[in-house]
Amino acid sequence: MVCWCVGRPFALPRERMSDVLDGDIVLVSPADRGRLESTFENDDRVTVRRVVEPAEVSRSIVDGSSTSLVLELDDPETVQTTLRRIDPVTTSSSVLVAPKAGSEKLAAVAFRNGATDYIVEDAEAPTGDRIVDSLQRRRAATDPAVGVSMGHAVENDERLFERGLPEEAFVIDEDGTYLDAQISENASELYSFPAEDLIGLQFDDVFSPTVASKLHECVTRTIETGEIQSIEYTAQTAAGARKFEARVVLVDEERRGDRAVVWLARDITDLRAKQEAVRSRQERLERINEINEVIKEVVGTVVESPTRSAIERNVCERLVESNLYRCAIVGGIGQDTDVFYRTGRGGTDPELESLLEEDLGYETVIETAEARTFSNGAHGYQLPESLGKTEPHLESNSAIVVPIDHDEVVYGVLVVLATRANAFGSRERECFQLLGESVGFSINAVKNRRLLFSDSVVELEIRIDGGDSISFDLTEEYDCTCSLKWAGVTTDGKTYQYVVVDGIDGETVRQEATDHDSVQECRVIHDGDRRCIIELRLVESAVRALSNLGVTIRDITVEDTVGTCILDVPGEADIREILTTLGQIYQRTELVARREVDRSIRTTAQKRDRVLDALTDKQLTTLRVAYYGGYFDWPRGSTGEEIAAAMDVAPPTMHQHLRKALQELLREFLEEGTKADFGR
Repeated sequence: MVCWCVGRPFALPRERMSDVLDGDIVLVSPADRGRLESTFENDDRVTVRRVVEPAEVSRSIVDGSSTSLVLELDDPETVQTTLRRIDPVTTSSSVLVAPKAGSEKLAAVAFRNGATDYIVEDAEAPTGDRIVDSLQRRRAATDPAVGVSMGHAVENDERLFERGLPEEAFVIDEDGTYLDAQISENASELYSFPAEDLIGLQFDDVFSPTVASKLHECVTRTIETGEIQSIEYTAQTAAGARKFEARVVLVDEERRGDRAVVWLARDITDLRAKQEAVRSRQERLERINEINEVIKEVVGTVVESPTRSAIERNVCERLVESNLYRCAIVGGIGQDTDVFYRTGRGGTDPELESLLEEDLGYETVIETAEARTFSNGAHGYQLPESLGKTEPHLESNSAIVVPIDHDEVVYGVLVVLATRANAFGSRERECFQLLGESVGFSINAVKNRRLLFSDSVVELEIRIDGGDSISFDLTEEYDCTCSLKWAGVTTDGKTYQYVVVDGIDGETVRQEATDHDSVQECRVIHDGDRRCIIELRLVESAVRALSNLGVTIRDITVEDTVGTCILDVPGEADIREILTTLGQIYQRTELVARREVDRSIRTTAQKRDRVLDALTDKQLTTLRVAYYGGYFDWPRGSTGEEIAAAMDVAPPTMHQHLRKALQELLREFLEEGTKADFGR
């Protein structure tokens, strides 16, 4: 078999003749083109004749034969003239339009004039293979009216006809009546009847009244303006409701005396779903960025706020001003983890206080220190129905409850409501969790700053009956007394307490502590027959909780299963909050006394004189000789023996004087001078 292409003959291989299409392909390609010529030159499935001038193509080429025609043309007018000359609708031959760069106008011209397929270049599939596949499907089809290939539309192509013909094509007159119908093989699965059954029906017979009216208006607009129209609509199919996009093109000639349009449509359900998912992700990222900016501003405002009330007020104001949220409320914690209203924005105080009364899992948030989300959408727990039926300006579809906490102490909760159904996803929840921690840290700093710079303090005496910690059980079992000497937090966050136990030896205390549920670690520091000092780390520490409220612990003593706490707090401290914090650890707490105490302010000289008065002459002399003699340097400038020789005393005597002098210095510094700093 010989193929003629621009006068140059080339032979096809004979070994695959069983796969050769029945009949030739006439390739209409201008002289300055040659894309498909080189494609088919080595393809043994087809025989090709090339025609350089489109004007040379006549109906005789395809009439009464199985020859297929491929138009490698980009000009719509040339394509229209060529197709009208051969009138492919009245022949059984395949006529394909295969431009290098497609266009919406060219696609409409191709279909309107009877082309059986429209194929443009696609990086994912070779053009030659797609042309051969189209011809094979065409020749294998038993019903040419149904199953006509409409090209290879790409889902993510916004312009419907740049890369392929539609899946559905209809000719519709000005009354909305179907005059002709063609449906692609894939799209035919959505129909329970063949395409020709649509002919003679009207929009009202196929669609709901609302959709039919919308489609008819589009046809009318196309006929009146003569311009290509675009429209999206929903149709009920065998696969359920599907969304379609159509281009509507005016037919130049009248059909049966009426003006008509070509209606080219494709199923865009999956495309729109993908676009919506991308758009949703983009909006969510933008919203998260906006939330992050809001939280940055809130944190900056919080750091500069002088009081707790100002911190809470600024947080609520900034969140509501962002227009991302309906309202924001801060609740304090009362007895039995009840939440009470402190401040809020986005409504009046009575309105916001009533919203705070809704069941939003406050107890769980306080116990776990983890944010909790609610929604009418997909995220979090189900939002209480009443929150969606409040005053219109307060109506909400999602909420988040955030613990305001720092260092294991929960100061309150932040409740934020939004109109969006899924306003608080996992990323937003993380942002708000961080905000709650930042607010808690700032509240803690304000409390400690207040106590540090206050000229007067309030001394509280609190009674604790029947606690569950080791100290209460020791006093009940051994009739001893336990007194807190000091408590502090290490750099890795562990809280240690140093407790003096009078009336029992250290080994007994260690054995009891080893088996006690409240103790994580216990070590004996000093042991005697009836007195010892122990180092404790408890599972739950009231000392740490109180310190984070800006409280200085002056003394804690447990005797006969009753504990007495002496605390220093600022004059404006929230005493109810302190009692609530203790109540979360010990079941029975009671405020016994509240006394205002003036804080004496000593100058540096006064503090120095106090230390000097506490030292004997020998202790002060030993300290000075050791210091100036380089005993405390490293490496040492003088040994202990050299310091003792300089003082003309025995080395043990020198070490005794030096130890007592250092002890007095440390006692003044740690127990009196800066106890507010080291009591945490």
